[in-house]
Formats: sequence, structure tokens, C-alpha cells
Amino acid sequence: MSTINYDLKKIKALVFDVDGVLSANVIPMSSEGEPLRTVNIKDGYSLHLAAKQGVLLGIITGGRTEAVRKRFTALGFADENIYMGSSVKIHDYCDFRDRHGLKDEEILYVGDDIPDIEVMHECGLPCCPKDAVPEVKAVARYISYAEGGYGCGRDIVEQVLKVQGLWMADEKAFGW
Repeated sequence: MSTINYDLKKIKALVFDVDGVLSANVIPMSSEGEPLRTVNIKDGYSLHLAAKQGVLLGIITGGRTEAVRKRFTALGFADENIYMGSSVKIHDYCDFRDRHGLKDEEILYVGDDIPDIEVMHECGLPCCPKDAVPEVKAVARYISYAEGGYGCGRDIVEQVLKVQGLWMADEKAFGW
């Protein structure tokens, strides 16, 4: 049973912002000035399972830290679907959509702040974490019960995979 009011069987791609969505919205800085992010293991498991089940995954982030690329390629994201340093996210969203021959209604996007709003207006299913800014919540069709970096990704990915019959569907679910 899904709490998302959308036909999740139509979803072919899951696209995420990182900071404030798949990591907490507070970023400590290293002594060298590099941003350090936290990651949620349960978010990671669900994303890895989605990748193993053949769900198309993407990242569109303003961040530039290579640790982000390493994290998501290790989970099964194709390198060409990880857009780093995205200053105008709608451009990267359109590139992702067009490169994969998708329709907007086949794409779920999760964002949390003002730079995500253009993409959220364009995609079929705009989602956000519980602690997104009010302007994003006003655009979202689904607001997760979880905050960004604290299970929001797992909440959304799990609902999609369950509706599509891909959650714990076979042996892929029981290993990394």
C-alpha cells in the first residue's frame, strides 16, 4: 500500500537532489574546507536495490564533492546520470529526460529547496522531505514523513518498488 497519491506503476526514473534530501541539511566542513556529508544506510540500501532491479536513477546536485559521485556510483547509479555542480537544475533534468526518452510523468524527483522548484514543476511526481522549505512543500505532490538524510529516500523508493512488485521480489533483495 502506498501513501503517495500517484500511479507509481508509471514511474520509470527516480531523480534526487543530494544535500537536504539524501544527506542531512547541515553539512560539516573539513579543516581543508571540503563539505562532509552524512548518508543514511537505509536510503542507500533501497537505492541499491532499485538499481539492481533496473530502475533508472539520477542525481542532480549543486554540490561538487567527488565523494558524492563515488557514493552513488557505488550504489549503482550510472556515472552519466550524476549531474554535479548543477547551477540551473532544469537544464540537467531535461538532458536526463531527453537522453533516456522519458516523458515527464514517468519521472519522480525529490528536492528540498528553491533550486529544485523548476524541476518539480516539470516532472510527473514531485516529492520532498518533511523538512523541505515551504515553497517546495507547496509544489510537492508527496511530502515524506522523514527528514532529508534521515530516511526520506527510503520512504519514497520503497513505496515505488513495492507498487511495481520489485521490493523483496527475488534474491536481489537479500544482498549487496
